Amino acid sequence: MDLRHLRYFVAVAEEEHFGRAAERLHIVQPALSMQIRSLEEELGGSLFQRTSRRVVLTEAGSILLADARRLLAQADRVRSDVQRSLKGEIGSVRIGFVGSAVYGGELIDDLRRFRQLYPEVEVHLDEVPPQQLAEALLNGELDVTYGPSVFLASDSRFRAERVGRWPLAVAVADDHPLASKRRVSARDLQAEQIILPVTEKDGEGSVATVRAILGDDVRIIESASSTTALFAMVAAGLGVAVIPAVLSRMAMPGLSMRPLSGVSNFAELVRLSRADETSGAVRAYMDCARSLKGAPAFKPRTTSDH
Repeated sequence: MDLRHLRYFVAVAEEEHFGRAAERLHIVQPALSMQIRSLEEELGGSLFQRTSRRVVLTEAGSILLADARRLLAQADRVRSDVQRSLKGEIGSVRIGFVGSAVYGGELIDDLRRFRQLYPEVEVHLDEVPPQQLAEALLNGELDVTYGPSVFLASDSRFRAERVGRWPLAVAVADDHPLASKRRVSARDLQAEQIILPVTEKDGEGSVATVRAILGDDVRIIESASSTTALFAMVAAGLGVAVIPAVLSRMAMPGLSMRPLSGVSNFAELVRLSRADETSGAVRAYMDCARSLKGAPAFKPRTTSDH
């Protein structure tokens, strides 16, 4: 007994006539009669009482009708859910991000547009240390990430697109001597203690960026787990931080931001996804985000770029 048999059976039961049921099903009447006989043989008894004008359900047929309608409705729901999932209309998208994605507006713009087009998809957001984003994506813990390009190596398993690019700035405490300057130079930072956004190995990510600007002798003393934690540490006078200038939009008591002058370095924000993504909802999110701004493909650095 399969779904086709049940659909044929329900049509005959509701029409009470083989000819009308055949027209409804768009098949010829002899084929419909054969399918009903096959179903009755499989079940071991008659489902209809046949007369010259109509057919009437037997007691067994009445029992089958209620269950057949329920099973067919369930099958239709399953088919609809699967089709909607493939189209990205339902499902979930797990997004990991760093602070600059929020304050630059890129993540917010993408989310607003996606919510308008796919209101039933669940979206989960999590601020994640940038050096963990790529691994979480490959492990299946996240579906899309927004993070700095300095943590990306060339990997064919990723699809990377640059969505933001900003000059650098310096975050200092309000009572720090550098807070009185309109702009801060790399030379001004030579004697400062630098706080990094995350814990890293020497030569990776932000460490490489800071050393490229300030030299290998720069004093890196602390690290923070998030943008908020980083700024709290700076505002408390524990050190200073080199940050994407877009984070200057963030206000916090005791904190000052100053442009970093005399350097050619930029902070880049990259939206990352899996190259072989199979989730309809995730593919829909990425298509939506790409159509919003037409983000260019980003070529991650290779080991030789250090």
